[in-house]
Amino acid sequence: MFLLEGRILQLDTPFEANGTSYPSNWLRLASPEERAAIGIIEVVEQPRPDDRFFFVSGPNDDGSWTAIPKDLDGLKKTWSAQFKQMAYSMLLPSDWMIVRKQEINTDIPADWTSYREAVRTTTALPSAIWKRRQILRLLSLQ
Repeated sequence: MFLLEGRILQLDTPFEANGTSYPSNWLRLASPEERAAIGIIEVVEQPRPDDRFFFVSGPNDDGSWTAIPKDLDGLKKTWSAQFKQMAYSMLLPSDWMIVRKQEINTDIPADWTSYREAVRTTTALPSAIWKRRQILRLLSLQ
C-alpha cells in the first residue's frame, strides 16, 4: 500500500502529484527512491481480521485495520445453524440405512456407524467450545 500526502494510492491507477500526472503502471515500475522523491511512502498492510468474527474497515494509513467484534450470541446462533446444516447434509445420504435398520432390522455396516458418529461429534464441537467460553479467547487472538 502506498500513501501520498495522507491519501492511499491504488496500484494500476493513474494519479497526480505536485502538478504532474503519473500513468497507472508508475507505482509498479518506479524504484523506492523514485517514489520517495515525490513523497510516496510504502506502508506494509497488516493481515485483515476475519470478517466472520469482526466488522472490518480499512486499511488505515498505518496499514492496520479497524475491527469491531461481532455479537457473540449472534455468532453462536449463526455457527450452530451452519454446523447443523453441515451435519444434516453429511448424514442424509446414509439415513436410508437407519430406516432399513428400523423397518427390517438389517445391520448398519460398522464403517457407516463410525462415520455417522464422527459427523455428529465433529459438528457438535462449536457447542462444546462455547460452553467452555473458549470462543472469547479465540476472538481475542484475531
